[in-house]
Amino acid sequence: MRNQADIAAVEKRNNEITHLPHVREVEQNPSEGEKEYRIQVGKECGGLFKIFPEEQFFDYDDNPEIHSPKHEIPACTVPKSGEHPNDCGVKQGARKSVAVAAEGKCVTHVDDMAVFVPFCVPGDVVDLQVTKRKHKYCEARVTRFVKMSEERAVPFCEHFGICGGCKWQNLPYEEQLRFKTEQVRDQLTRIGKIALPQIAPCLGSEQTRFYRNKLEFTFADRRWLTREEVESGTDFDAAPALGFHIPNMFDKVLDIDKCWLQPDPSNDIRTETRRFCIENGYTFHNAREHRGLMRNMIVRTASTGEVMVIVVFNSDDRPRITALMDHLAAKFPEITSLFYIVNTKFNDSVGDLDPVCYKGKDHIVEEMEGLRFKVGPKSFYQTNSAQAYELYKVARSFAGLTGGETLYDLYTGTGTIANFVARTCRQVVGIEYVPEAIEDAKCNSRLNGIDNTAFFAGDMKDVLDDAFIARHGRPDVVILDPPRAGVHEEVLETIKRAAPQRIVYVSCNPATQARDLALLAPLYRVTAVQPVDMFPHTHHVENVVRLDRNTD
Repeated sequence: MRNQADIAAVEKRNNEITHLPHVREVEQNPSEGEKEYRIQVGKECGGLFKIFPEEQFFDYDDNPEIHSPKHEIPACTVPKSGEHPNDCGVKQGARKSVAVAAEGKCVTHVDDMAVFVPFCVPGDVVDLQVTKRKHKYCEARVTRFVKMSEERAVPFCEHFGICGGCKWQNLPYEEQLRFKTEQVRDQLTRIGKIALPQIAPCLGSEQTRFYRNKLEFTFADRRWLTREEVESGTDFDAAPALGFHIPNMFDKVLDIDKCWLQPDPSNDIRTETRRFCIENGYTFHNAREHRGLMRNMIVRTASTGEVMVIVVFNSDDRPRITALMDHLAAKFPEITSLFYIVNTKFNDSVGDLDPVCYKGKDHIVEEMEGLRFKVGPKSFYQTNSAQAYELYKVARSFAGLTGGETLYDLYTGTGTIANFVARTCRQVVGIEYVPEAIEDAKCNSRLNGIDNTAFFAGDMKDVLDDAFIARHGRPDVVILDPPRAGVHEEVLETIKRAAPQRIVYVSCNPATQARDLALLAPLYRVTAVQPVDMFPHTHHVENVVRLDRNTD
């Protein structure tokens, strides 16, 4: 955070700034094959783009500067919750037929250099301040909205533009779905370079607010001050925070008043925990100095109404742990499962630590189409429960099961897809890297009286080989649901040798999915594509692809 002296220095530098010649309307992301450009800047040029001196603020690939901004906090006041564009004293501009670029940022071109801008929508006319320059593109932030696009919605969250989540609140939901469909089409064609059928419109989520079943909050000994607060000149107390990390800043946390992502009682639990800890002298964590008792809090809310709360402490301060746990249990009797974890490490990962069940059950239960799924403190479950059901229905439909198939569910997690499709095939074989997840998968089969599943733990490329397939039977159908990195090439080669009739590829990253589809293309053709929106108001999109084996 810059102090007043820093701000004054920046303003002084601004008076000596050169300008780029003009603002062009937002266009599509340039292809990777375009030649490299550099922005040519002359002091005689007038325009709307401002550039700080390179030695202070530019970040090059080969010579990064520690002073270059790493976050996406707007330099100006973005339209806040409840504000219509006309409230900002500008007139609506004509509608422009443009698109959103990578990671939900808009892109404009100046002298053939691509400039990526967060918190804009296509059709906005803005003043920009360049914050980072690479060899092929620049990144910038908005300093002033000159004219706002007609493709703009009113953000509903007071933290919009700062916390880093829900970056597309300023886009109407219909436009979000359209851009996500285009994102899938662009990545599959540009990266995969394969023949595609008609891509179905992105399947929207019925719930666009309070749709998440899991959130993780972070404690910090000093809350993040907004740009407006710093520039006001007011001295603010070093109040602690319980909220979300500022993007790309591991030690900066924005204190959250109300989050629109998770249903009740999530907000009440967070605010009460913060109040209790402050009033009772609990110290909040300082990530740089690794001190302070309170580190993290995880809240899980199931579709069944059950609630799990996990509080992470920096030391085993048993009296304070007990006091907080007892208070939460008494204040929120609806908490089904109350855990705590002691994490003395320098990182926030708790996957290798043992959660302690302080009160209630050691799990909560999710429900889907009559099936019940046990979710423990370290279990993975799709964070949008209602939309996960729609996603799994698409995957099951693409699998084309008739009841006699052997199906392999690779990257099965806790076996949600495996158990979901088990009733419509002969047998299901599930493989997952995390042993605890496999135990949950087995438990979920037993819980639902499913006896035609078998689950195995281990690294996919080591477990899934020709000998494994010989033991458990050649798959007729393979369902892939890998992490964002996609499928290991050795796994794809094993699948090709097994030659299933169909492959259903569920992906949270269409870019790596496109890469993998290209590797499967010699033997398989894409016959159906269905994007699914699991995360409204973000640029993230799930995509389901059906591949059928070539019969030529």
